[in-house]
Amino acid sequence: MSNQQGLLLKREFNAPRELVFKVWTDPAHFGNWWGPKGFSLEVARMDVRPGGMFLGCQKSPDGQHAMWGKFVYREVQEPEKLVWVQSFSDEEGNTVRAPFNPNWPLEILNILTLEENEGRTILTLQGGPLHASAEEQEAFDAMAPMVAQGFEGTFEQLTHYLASQL
Repeated sequence: MSNQQGLLLKREFNAPRELVFKVWTDPAHFGNWWGPKGFSLEVARMDVRPGGMFLGCQKSPDGQHAMWGKFVYREVQEPEKLVWVQSFSDEEGNTVRAPFNPNWPLEILNILTLEENEGRTILTLQGGPLHASAEEQEAFDAMAPMVAQGFEGTFEQLTHYLASQL
């Protein structure tokens, strides 16, 4: 894994590309599967267009911990591509430091591509720090394996959710 590349995750889903795109961009769907296993997600707003914002609050299974986060969309090409900058935030959508690490990058650039393959969808997600200091890059690199593992859980939830929508 090179520093420039950041995270690179690839996963195949047994669902048509249009549906996979829809569950990433429709607030009625997104809150049902996004996030760490066991966490709930409350979507405060979701405006999927260049310059638009997603704002949501994840709550831990015990309800004791709540973390706000936002996406600012840069590129939206239905149904094949989404580009967004992801940050931790307060409930107003102001960018804040990650609660778990003061050196976590303030902004992560994510590039999601969806390829149709005989009724199935190949998802590629690439993500890495944007405008990061050396300390922030280091923190990201150190946690990348954990982040990748977290996405495995999220993609597992997405797999089950897509199956329920077919």
